[in-house]
Amino acid sequence: MASLGRVSTPNLTLNSGTTIPQLGLGVWQAADSETEHAVRYALDEAGYRHIDTAAAYGNEEAVGRGISTSSVAREDIFVTTKLWNADQGYEPALKAFDVSLGKLGLDYVDLYLIHWPLQNDERLLKTWDALEKIAETGRAKAVGVCNFEPRHLKLLVDRGGLLPAVDQVELHPHLTQQAIRDVAAQHDIAVESWSPLGGTSNSGWGTASKPNTLLTDDVITAIADRHGKSAAQVLIRWHLQNGLIVIPKSVHDERIAQNIDVFDFELTAEDLGEIATLDDGVRVGGHPDELNIGAPD
Repeated sequence: MASLGRVSTPNLTLNSGTTIPQLGLGVWQAADSETEHAVRYALDEAGYRHIDTAAAYGNEEAVGRGISTSSVAREDIFVTTKLWNADQGYEPALKAFDVSLGKLGLDYVDLYLIHWPLQNDERLLKTWDALEKIAETGRAKAVGVCNFEPRHLKLLVDRGGLLPAVDQVELHPHLTQQAIRDVAAQHDIAVESWSPLGGTSNSGWGTASKPNTLLTDDVITAIADRHGKSAAQVLIRWHLQNGLIVIPKSVHDERIAQNIDVFDFELTAEDLGEIATLDDGVRVGGHPDELNIGAPD
């Protein structure tokens, strides 16, 4: 169990100059009724300083309540939310951002992300124009993207102007996303991992995706046994040692505390080599080139 309230998470500096805690709490698929407690517990008891939500999760209001009822000052909490697909475009994105701020009960967010690129590059560039405008106002300290493949990142590079601070993508030992990481590194874009533990046992939801097996994988569990840690802690440590931002989701107090209790051990070169053998390109979520959920007409 973590030493509650005394865990110190390392920060990374984004290309915006903003610092982001490298480990945060994700709340995807967390019910509104569970989210407020999870956020408050993570902040007050487990030592988290980074919360990741999205308009599409339907729990921004609960995240806001969890933040407001915690004892941690707003300026000490890094808050991310995301623009849903139906609100892509210049004016819709500006309006959706205002709605998210209102639901969160905040004057600003630390990071605002486009949730998916969808299949309309012209609209995507208009959406990015809106995020650049939002960044200029200071109401988002940094802006970025999710699920952008190398070609999507190149669209923004070729556009000129502001580049994303972050690309948040599905990333875990089965799907290491090296091509995205290479392009991101060339342009000082941080990479953040969603479903960092490989999703759940029933979470395969893309065309070619499969449910997660990482938490019971023989390689991962053997490494966990060697270190006296859980499989989840080994996986989180893998992300940290690869320089990735990682946002494991949980609404259970014990797991929330356990997931941040990962700074008292390191994976060895042997461990990392064994984990590298698991990279088979298998997803638990949909591929960005296939997904067009909620796209406006």
